[in-house]
Amino acid sequence: MNKQKWTCLLVGIALIGGTAFTLNHMKANQRLGPPGIKTTPIPGSKRLEIYLPPNVLDYKSELIPTDTNVLNGLPQDTSFAQRRYIEPDGNWLLCNVVLMGTDRTSIHKPQFCLTGSGWTISDAQSTPDTVRVDKPHSYDLPVMKLTTSRDFKPSGSAAPVTVHGIYVYWFVAENELTESHWGRISRMSSHLLKTGELERWAYISCLAVCRPGDEAATYARVKKFIAASVPEFQNATGAPISAPVSPQAALH
Repeated sequence: MNKQKWTCLLVGIALIGGTAFTLNHMKANQRLGPPGIKTTPIPGSKRLEIYLPPNVLDYKSELIPTDTNVLNGLPQDTSFAQRRYIEPDGNWLLCNVVLMGTDRTSIHKPQFCLTGSGWTISDAQSTPDTVRVDKPHSYDLPVMKLTTSRDFKPSGSAAPVTVHGIYVYWFVAENELTESHWGRISRMSSHLLKTGELERWAYISCLAVCRPGDEAATYARVKKFIAASVPEFQNATGAPISAPVSPQAALH
């Protein structure tokens, strides 16, 4: 091996060693940022209790306990909350929150979880969107809307029926909002490198099931629910939207 090859080899080893040292140092010294949602400590646990409002619009709700297998399968400082909200006419939606701790892998790409549980995602009808939230000020909450479907066999029925689902999700940290899984990872990595603080992201989702053809009305219902409920449990907000100035006011 000539001198040039030895030099390249030594430089490569030094870069690998330096990168490993930097990553280990960052991991040992990183601090965990506060969440962008309302939480309270759980005595004797690394997890946090996540607040979801029991009363939203005219919905009744019930708190759904997190499955023990889920709790055992993820890091001990990952926190969960889930509520089912039911309207007087029987329509319902499910609101779910996953809050990461020191392990960034506790939040997965939402599409993996959906397809893994039997839902088929329609890419043609899935798109990023915004929901106008009016409290504590008017801002646009970025969300991702997925249109899904699956076959379901009702009790006592001989044949399965196809149901559709409107699945809306977003991610939130102390001062961050995004509908993009990869955008969240990019922001989290950049913030960690700049500040040494690991942002504590939460993944929030709402699912409503409907009959084929009712997707637009169901999505409108989900957006209305999100606009009313988000100010009750989420601390982070988007940039304020200025009220439009009327032509008459502009003349004064």
